[in-house]
Amino acid sequence: MALLLRILILIAVIIVIYAVIKYILNPKRKLELAHDKKQFYFLDDPDNVRKNFLITYKGVMFEGGKYLGTTDNAFDIVSVSIWVKNKDRLQGLHTEDFTFMEREIEQQYPHAGIEWKSPIREFIAKSDKE
Repeated sequence: MALLLRILILIAVIIVIYAVIKYILNPKRKLELAHDKKQFYFLDDPDNVRKNFLITYKGVMFEGGKYLGTTDNAFDIVSVSIWVKNKDRLQGLHTEDFTFMEREIEQQYPHAGIEWKSPIREFIAKSDKE
């Protein structure tokens, strides 16, 4: 009976350790932590075209859709559309911030054209004219 109890305790400890490790390594938790600290974090599943990616930068959460198409010799992501989740948090961002995010997205999807949704699209167009 004592041996069985020890085995059950050992199994319980292993399960708790496993749960803690899974929690620490969870990418969603890393995204939320970076969002709270106003840092850059890019959360994406590159193998799943249908799943949108999330970017947090300077406390603003962006979401992006990926669209599959053909390149010269393969099927690849050819278009990326990005929108902001909360427009009120855009205050304080500059054109350099959006350029930085575009470079990070281009590293992940080099064949993709990037389209920003409103109001960011208008902001970038206005900045390009100046």
